[in-house]
Amino acid sequence: MSVPPVVSQDHAALLASTDPKLAANKRLVYDMYRIVLQAGLADRAHEYIADGYIQHNPNAGQGLQGLVDYVRATRPERPILEVLDLPLVHLMAEGDYVTTTFVRPEKDANGETYYSSWFDLYRIEDGKIIEHWDPMLKSDPKIDPNDRKL
Repeated sequence: MSVPPVVSQDHAALLASTDPKLAANKRLVYDMYRIVLQAGLADRAHEYIADGYIQHNPNAGQGLQGLVDYVRATRPERPILEVLDLPLVHLMAEGDYVTTTFVRPEKDANGETYYSSWFDLYRIEDGKIIEHWDPMLKSDPKIDPNDRKL
């Protein structure tokens, strides 16, 4: 039996930092995820994503427009929630980088649920997200991660 990782119940604590720059970077990524990726509001991506955005997910295009196109192709628009409702394990920042970790429930060949972890790394420059990494493979289908809740 697969045991899910423990998810955070206190997002405010994850967003807190004694360093104002780190707190701002974490808030930028958190709000981008909440508004653009969770709510699917691709038209607001420019508020968080730089024009020269470098995308390391091989299934999404480069630049701000590449992210906008990917969001539009993979999820509907939803209401904006005050907190992420995806199972967030941790949010951490160091320098110009912010990492998110989510629980991702999946089904095995027998239809049994197991749990994996999904990591995203973002680089911030001049108050916007300029670069992104995740473990997506070309062979992975385009998904809406909002369908992967506990």
